[in-house]
Amino acid sequence: MNILVTGASGQLGNELRERSNLYKTWNFYFTDTAELDIKDLSKVEEFVAANSIETIINCAAYTAVDLAETNKDLCYAVNVTGAKNLAIVAANKKIQLIHTSTDFVFNGVHHLPYKEEDVANPLSVYGSTKLAGENEVLAICPNSIIVRTAWLYSAYGANFVKTMQRLGRDRDALNVIFDQVGTPTWAGDLANAILQIVATKKTGSEQRGIYHYSNEGVASWYDFAVEIMQLSEIDCKVYPIETKEYPTPAPRPAYSVLNKAKIKSDFKLDIPHWKESLKKCILAIQNEQ
Repeated sequence: MNILVTGASGQLGNELRERSNLYKTWNFYFTDTAELDIKDLSKVEEFVAANSIETIINCAAYTAVDLAETNKDLCYAVNVTGAKNLAIVAANKKIQLIHTSTDFVFNGVHHLPYKEEDVANPLSVYGSTKLAGENEVLAICPNSIIVRTAWLYSAYGANFVKTMQRLGRDRDALNVIFDQVGTPTWAGDLANAILQIVATKKTGSEQRGIYHYSNEGVASWYDFAVEIMQLSEIDCKVYPIETKEYPTPAPRPAYSVLNKAKIKSDFKLDIPHWKESLKKCILAIQNEQ
């Protein structure tokens, strides 16, 4: 099976690459903008045809949440037009498309974990474009799968874990928001889940539509930061602050915990708790240093 992975230099793309050698009969094509610009429909058509692609895993996204408030055109081009182009080609070629999305499609006023059928109402340009991308994918290629995730981190690239480690080593104390609640998600676990979905779909299963995936458990950014310092053995005091004390250009959902019952049932996934996965990621970071 020939699999195209877009956005391959990002956190999820790198975790997929790391696991690709476990699938000996699958041939992966890892691309980023330099190899394949998904904003250009003709380029996508050419690449898929030339390489006989049978599955597309779209990890490409404009994810700079605050910069998106002013870089609206680029954010839209990647998150909406790019997703639409992949869906057009997938539909025309009758190939599998797995598209990644975000908890930021919700406004965060819920008090129970969000289910896939809950009404989306994004607060930011980033969230709005990701929702628009979802809608394009589902309208054009209804057999596709959309996986929404949250609070992604890994040993690759820039993310909250590595930022906290860097700041914690430089400072005696940090202030971190405690009134935004979600679930930290290791991109390695998400990569495993997506590859399991690909394997299941290969058998001709009928699952389609939107799914939620994050690690298990619930945390605030403050809780997350405290755990990072403890596991990294960094002597830095973390103090809780309210969102209003740390204003950002783009508003964030106050509560974006995802209900994962559907994906666990349909794809027989065993999802680890976020603290267990954080231990694995921090060990991976330490091994790279």
